[in-house]
Amino acid sequence: MPDALSIITRKRDGKELSGAEIDWIIEAFTRGVVADEQMAALAMAVYFRGMTRAETARWTTAMIDSGRRLDFTGLGLPTVDKHSTGGVGDKITLPLAPLVAACGVAVPQLSGRGLGHTGGTLDKLEAMPGWRAELSTTEIAEILADPEVGAVVCAAGADLAPADRRLYALRDVTGTVESIPLIASSIMSKKIAEGTGALVLDVKVGSGAFMKNLGDARELARTMVELGEDEGLHTTALLTRMDVPLGRTAGNALEVREAVEVLAGAGPPDVVELTLALAREMLAAVGRDDVDPADRLRDGTAMDRWRAMIAAQGGDPDAPLPTARYTEELRAPGDGVLAELDAMAVGVAAWRLGAGRERQGEPVQAAAGIELHAKPGDRVRAGDTIATLHTDTPAKFPAAMATLGEGVHISDSAPATRPLVVERITA
Repeated sequence: MPDALSIITRKRDGKELSGAEIDWIIEAFTRGVVADEQMAALAMAVYFRGMTRAETARWTTAMIDSGRRLDFTGLGLPTVDKHSTGGVGDKITLPLAPLVAACGVAVPQLSGRGLGHTGGTLDKLEAMPGWRAELSTTEIAEILADPEVGAVVCAAGADLAPADRRLYALRDVTGTVESIPLIASSIMSKKIAEGTGALVLDVKVGSGAFMKNLGDARELARTMVELGEDEGLHTTALLTRMDVPLGRTAGNALEVREAVEVLAGAGPPDVVELTLALAREMLAAVGRDDVDPADRLRDGTAMDRWRAMIAAQGGDPDAPLPTARYTEELRAPGDGVLAELDAMAVGVAAWRLGAGRERQGEPVQAAAGIELHAKPGDRVRAGDTIATLHTDTPAKFPAAMATLGEGVHISDSAPATRPLVVERITA
């Protein structure tokens, strides 16, 4: 019979854990037999020693098996989901889910809330009056089956990969988040348990992303694609840049407004570009690449699905979004070209304004955030407004303004343009 101490010391010493050892410790941790401090020690050992592909796959399966698996095969429609590793201004799920549904594919999108500088999809949608994230499995299936809706964005139930839920909370407070095997197994255990027929991953790379360099982003993407394919889930990944915020907003209600602009056929070019790139990848994953999602943006069908999706989850798509009580402006210190607008600086500044949370469970300000009036490559004059900061708590302005200012640099020459989609990863 395995025991926690021997498993910890084996991994500490760089040895490969057996399938039986992994199964046992995940199951025992879920039941509370293995103490939090022991699991934290194992996570630290994994952080330093890593895991083989076989270990990571078995770890993922064990976390899936700690709870239930959803099954949407009875819908009579292909199903596909998208997961982003998180970035600044990343509101892509909002226009993407109804857009893909408008192309005849069901989208069961189980999402999360933000922590730190990256905003959570559920936080954004909860800025809409009445909208609710918590749905039963029956409600999810009914919304997906509705021919007028076909997409749902909601919180994952507590019975989906509960081992991951407990382990993530430990990793978050023990400095063991940045482990590729643990990141990959955490994401993929929930996505596989979700029961979707195919999965497209948006793996961010850059200053505002979890993965700062291309090598790490590529390794994470390949690991997750392999985990999905090993479990019979068709999985592909796009590596996308996150050195500059997506679009012109970072903050919950601000990003909802921008997503609606995209669905209306407008919106920032980079948000439109990435939304369409991911939509095409999702449609191709389920054999529906005969449909051009750009047509669904132009003819208003995607907007119709958005309105139906929000209403199906109790929201009012016509209700005014919350606005902050206070604003301040960051102005250009001189003439020139905006050479840098660092995504991390924007994300941290938005977080300082109240758009994000430091610890899980903390409330966020729906109206807080940053509105960008210039992006890299734009010419500015001294005194021009580069960004507007929004918050209900004016005492938050000084720290946010200082952080944001550090990420803005003006030069005599424009920065080099680089493609938004860097690479495509398949099995």
